[in-house]
Amino acid sequence: MSSSRTQSSSSSSSSVWQHQYMKLHFFSRIRSLFKSKASSRKRDLQSSTQISRTQQYSEKVVAPPEILSKPPEDENEEVVLQRTVKKLHFGTFEEKEKAAIEIEKLSREDKNIRKLMAELGVLQVLVSMVASDISGHQRSAVMALIQLSHGTHTNKALMVNAGICSKLPKNVEVLDQSTRYGFAELLLSLSSLTSLQLPVASSQILPFLMETMNSDTTEMKCKEICLATINNLCLVLENAGPLVTNGAVKTLLSLILVKDLSEKALASVGQLVVTQMGKKAMEECSTVPKSLIEILTWEDKPKCQEYTAYILMVLAHQSWSQREKMAKAGIVPVLLEVTLLGSPLVQKRAVKLLQWFKDERNVRMGPHSGPQTSRVSSGIGSPMSPRSGEEGKNVMKNLVKQSLYKNMEMITRRGNVDLEREACRLKSLIISTSSKSLTY
Repeated sequence: MSSSRTQSSSSSSSSVWQHQYMKLHFFSRIRSLFKSKASSRKRDLQSSTQISRTQQYSEKVVAPPEILSKPPEDENEEVVLQRTVKKLHFGTFEEKEKAAIEIEKLSREDKNIRKLMAELGVLQVLVSMVASDISGHQRSAVMALIQLSHGTHTNKALMVNAGICSKLPKNVEVLDQSTRYGFAELLLSLSSLTSLQLPVASSQILPFLMETMNSDTTEMKCKEICLATINNLCLVLENAGPLVTNGAVKTLLSLILVKDLSEKALASVGQLVVTQMGKKAMEECSTVPKSLIEILTWEDKPKCQEYTAYILMVLAHQSWSQREKMAKAGIVPVLLEVTLLGSPLVQKRAVKLLQWFKDERNVRMGPHSGPQTSRVSSGIGSPMSPRSGEEGKNVMKNLVKQSLYKNMEMITRRGNVDLEREACRLKSLIISTSSKSLTY
């Protein structure tokens, strides 16, 4: 009985000793940091004071006594940092929230503070605060982590090791817009370094991103940040499988028709479609290829046209079923228009796509600006039957001429409609304006 009491008393004393040791440890680190800074600034202050005194003596002016008694700013900064870190480690919920806000402010003003926070164990405490159900507690921790992640790879690695990716909220709808935006910005900062391996498959990163982008209540700027994060994750080949499994292809295809988000969404789709799982997911989507063909008509978005032409090339390459779906959706006249009005890159890709929309018996695949594959040739159009090859070329020429004439008629019709609208507008302007107000 006495031995058990002795063990309990010894364990309690050891825990108290460890608690006191933790306090002493980070206080000594803070003092050593600011001691070096204070000594250097003190020397600068003494030299500047000596110069000012010399100038004052030369001008026969006496310095005010309050200047000599002014305390150095380093002591105030050291006290604030000591008090803030102490509250974060050992304070109540309210004190921890205020400490997180203060840490965000200090980290924004001084980059050296960001490195010091990692040594004082601040990151682990902030990560544990992220899982809190209190909105203010959660928001202040996220904002502090965003500032601490800027410009330092070590802090990002410590956040990941502390389990930040598994503490993301599972229900996005309960978050307000500022907290939702903060989580998206933090994930973007963590994904900016490809050398940092994020636990994409075994964490809440992808479910959080997909739910945020699919939510109708999410602001456009927040969705844009999530798309940038997805684009960074697509750069790692091992992430393609988890992205497709979590419905990234379907989510991205639902955003490509939003002009403010289309470019980033198409960039991610272009990286996923070159994988076997990504291409299969796109082929099974009901909106493909109609949505992609529609984007080809966006003359004011040349970058989107280039991404779309590349995606269509990957889907159509050595796939008779996909080329048939594209032909039925009316891709040929759209491609002809793009070859006339598009950028040089999209023109090149459109011409290559047009070559594939010959009679399937005459198709002959070869190297192109998309994925490089082996050459395929069969039936009519092969070197073994030159007569049939000439017939196939003539058929293709007639098809191109007919489509070109139809396309030119469409362009001319559009131009005439615009001229008629302009004439009507001028006519109404002349009628509604008196002759005195016209200038000649």
